[in-house]
Amino acid sequence: MKKFTIWAVILAGLAYGGAKAYLHSEVADSMDMAVLMMSPYATVEYAGVRSTMTGELTIEGIRVKLHDFRDDFVIDRLGIDTPSFLSLVKMNDYMSMRGDSLPDSFGLLIEGLHLQTDADFFKEVYEFGATARGSVGEPTASAMCTGKYGFAPDTLQALGYSEQVFSMAMTVHNRGRDFELEVQSGIENMWEVDANLTLAGDLLNEMLKGASYRPRLSKLTIDYTDRSLNSRIRKLCKSLGLSEEETLKAQMDAFKYQGESNGIVFDEYLLEPYLEFLKGKERIKFTAKPNEPIAMSQIDLYKASDVPALLNLEAQVF
Repeated sequence: MKKFTIWAVILAGLAYGGAKAYLHSEVADSMDMAVLMMSPYATVEYAGVRSTMTGELTIEGIRVKLHDFRDDFVIDRLGIDTPSFLSLVKMNDYMSMRGDSLPDSFGLLIEGLHLQTDADFFKEVYEFGATARGSVGEPTASAMCTGKYGFAPDTLQALGYSEQVFSMAMTVHNRGRDFELEVQSGIENMWEVDANLTLAGDLLNEMLKGASYRPRLSKLTIDYTDRSLNSRIRKLCKSLGLSEEETLKAQMDAFKYQGESNGIVFDEYLLEPYLEFLKGKERIKFTAKPNEPIAMSQIDLYKASDVPALLNLEAQVF
C-alpha cells in the first residue's frame, strides 16, 4: 500500500509537470506571436510565464515601448485566474464554447502597471480623456486641482505622484440564475475601489445571444477608499489660493459633473454622504438595487433626475 501511494504521488507529479510544461509552451508561443503582430507599433518584452495549482496563469515582467514615443511602461504581472489548474488546461474548450459549461469563475488580473507621470505618452492619454469628459480650453484652478476632467500630468506631480502604479483583479462568477462581476482596483497611495455588479440571467445562455444581449442590472455596489488623494487635493487647492469652503464646493461640483456626464443627477441621498466623506471620512460605499432587474440600455431613456430613484441609489460613509 505504501509503495502504491508513493507511485501514485510520483505519477501525479509527472502528470502535473508535463501538463504545466505543455501549458507554458503553448502560452509562450501565443505570446511570441502577439509580440510579432505588435512589432510594427510597439516593442514588447516579457520575462516569462507562470502558473499555479490554484488556477492562475500570468505573463511576468512585461515592458512595452510604443514606437511613436520615447518612454516605455512596465506591467509586473498580466494574466487570468480560474478555479483550478485543470480549468487552465481546459481553457481552449471554454474559449471555443465546447463542453457543457463555463467554469464557475473566471478572472483577469493586472498587477503593477507602472506609468511615469512625466512620460511623453501620458500627456496625450490625459488630453484625449479630458476632451472626452468635456474639457474645453484651459481648466480653472478649482477644476484642475480637483480633477474635474481628470488629473493632468503636471497636476499629478504637484499632488506628489511621480509614478502611477495601477492594479486590478476582475472576476466573473456564474451563479446559474444570475452572474456577478467583482472588480478590485486601485492606484498606490491614491485610491482603492471594490466593486460588485450582479446581472440577471445565466452567463452561458446570455453570451450565446451575441449582439442581441441586453444586460439587466440586479445590484451594484462601489466601495471607494481614499488612500491620501483627498488630503493631497486639499493641500494643492490651498496652494492655488482656494479656501476650504471653495475647495469643498469645487470637489462637490466635480462629483456632480461626473454624474451628469453619465446621465445621472445625484440627489440628497448621494450628495450629503459624499460631502461628509470629503470632510474627512476614509471610505464611501455606493449601492444601486432596483426593485426589478432593469436593462442597462433602458436607463438612458429616463430623465437624469429620475435615475437615482429608478436604481434606488444610496451612499454610506465609514
